[in-house]
Amino acid sequence: MIEIASRDEAKSSESPAKAWQRALELTAPIARNRSRILPIVIEESAARWADAPALLSDSDCLTYRALSSRANQYARWALSEGIGKGEVVCLLMSNCPEYMAIWLGLTSVGVVVALLNTNLRGPSLAHSIRAVSPEQLIVSESFAGIIREAVTHLDPLPSIRIHAGSNRSPQQLDIDISSVSNGSLTAEERRDTCIDDLALHIYTSGTTGLPKAANISHGRVMQWSHWFAGMMDVAPSDRMYNCLPMYHSVGGVQSTGAMLVGGGSVVLREKFSASSVWPEIVRWDCTLFQYIGELGRYMLHTESSEDESRHRIRLACGNGLSSEIWDAFKERFQIPRILEFYAATEGSLSLFNVEGKRGSIGRTPPYLSHRFAPALVLVDTETGEPIRNAEGFCVRSSTNLPGEALSKLPVDPANIAGRFEGYRATEESEKKILRNVFAPGDAWVRTGDLMRKDEQGFFYFVDRLGDTFRWKGENVATAEVAETICSWQGIRNAVVYGVAVPGAEGRAGMAAIVVDGELDLPSFRAHLSRQLPAYARPLFLRILEQMEITGTFKYSKADLVRQGFNPSASKDPIYFNDAESLSFIPLGVELHDRIQSGKLRL
Repeated sequence: MIEIASRDEAKSSESPAKAWQRALELTAPIARNRSRILPIVIEESAARWADAPALLSDSDCLTYRALSSRANQYARWALSEGIGKGEVVCLLMSNCPEYMAIWLGLTSVGVVVALLNTNLRGPSLAHSIRAVSPEQLIVSESFAGIIREAVTHLDPLPSIRIHAGSNRSPQQLDIDISSVSNGSLTAEERRDTCIDDLALHIYTSGTTGLPKAANISHGRVMQWSHWFAGMMDVAPSDRMYNCLPMYHSVGGVQSTGAMLVGGGSVVLREKFSASSVWPEIVRWDCTLFQYIGELGRYMLHTESSEDESRHRIRLACGNGLSSEIWDAFKERFQIPRILEFYAATEGSLSLFNVEGKRGSIGRTPPYLSHRFAPALVLVDTETGEPIRNAEGFCVRSSTNLPGEALSKLPVDPANIAGRFEGYRATEESEKKILRNVFAPGDAWVRTGDLMRKDEQGFFYFVDRLGDTFRWKGENVATAEVAETICSWQGIRNAVVYGVAVPGAEGRAGMAAIVVDGELDLPSFRAHLSRQLPAYARPLFLRILEQMEITGTFKYSKADLVRQGFNPSASKDPIYFNDAESLSFIPLGVELHDRIQSGKLRL
């Protein structure tokens, strides 16, 4: 404890340049060692730290040696199944040590693993599977019924392997691998897998349309893991508390990978519970905490406890912690340092707030601006397209004026950090690239995020562009929600958009619909509950007589977004999706004012 305390004191006084230096030093060798991928790093760690804890949970724990051995068993299982290099296996499983052992093992022999969102159901889940054309699905027993319903929407049907089933069956994967050798893989077994090969598909809604499968190479996995290890200064004495879903890049790759390359350990919780965070952090003796902004707000709503001050957290790392709750989060929970960052799963832009500037998502040091600095350009909020000047080039936004963040496509292929690896669907990748931005022939990647930059060079997130908004820490694709709504009999049109709600991060979903006749609200709500994850279900419902159309024959959203869920702004009936009564209830002025006050927890 004395050793860690003195280390923490040193960390709190170090210059920001030290963190950038560590990250650069750890990532510099990646491009030169093409065959050194994360599974090999884990094998090296197993030789070095052997029986030290790597992945911990209440249900299971894996040491470094056990994690490497288990990964080797999954690798040989994939080889025995004849799953080819570059072919895809989907993984649907809640947070647990085995989750990472599976994808580490499969990717070590060139198989690409698609990490499925565990909240999806029915057609939404089927879409994610269809998008990657998998050879097999690995599914934990708790999701067996859900996956079997989803695949009824698929043709052809992929093979399904159930993990940790209670009954022995030909589909049960964990029985199969129990008899497979766990020794180190040979070079032949690894099939020349290198940093340029794909490792994962992680789903993102991007800015438009249905969720897309982003390409994540082994090089990108290495870059994320080592960069964050440097930024957080991970050491074997560190233990991170991670309650974020492992199907996300942050919870499943960045935080876990960073700890494992630094010799630390990760405590995995299946689901976030605001009241359980500090007792579990104290019980597991954690020194690091991975967050998203919405979690911080939930935690501030809990009653105070002794564990809030008994912990040994030296750093909280994450994104989306708003300036509104920044100080309260830091002071109430006595967190010495907050490392806020911005990164897009499919993008090539990342920012880090090493200085702890309240509310900022980061800045790029002047000496690295030629490599990492984004450009902010003015955007027409109606069309979502950048504004161009008389010469046809984009217009940069001025200080504190919001603009869409762009990152320049690197010319040097060795620049792993700046690569844009795009989506499995190449046509979707091309839509993200903006050309002739500031000079003829140049190419930049669109983030779909509005940001502003202050006089000191710090960036601040403003809003999402296009047909996507963020709620409960998840990106919601409005097209997918609208499609689900319109599949209900009697609904003629639907427009879905996000609306700001005081006291809540992101934007809550709202749907404006046109119906034929009467709408059976209880049955409609049940339909949404079956087809959509909780975060994607509209919180507000507005029933219109007719839908306004723009000059380009699209549904007009501008006025709807501006009016929000205020019942005084229109004569249309508005309903609130009430979690307490499990029903859509009329939203009157009194209920509207309660929501506006921020006192009603959504």
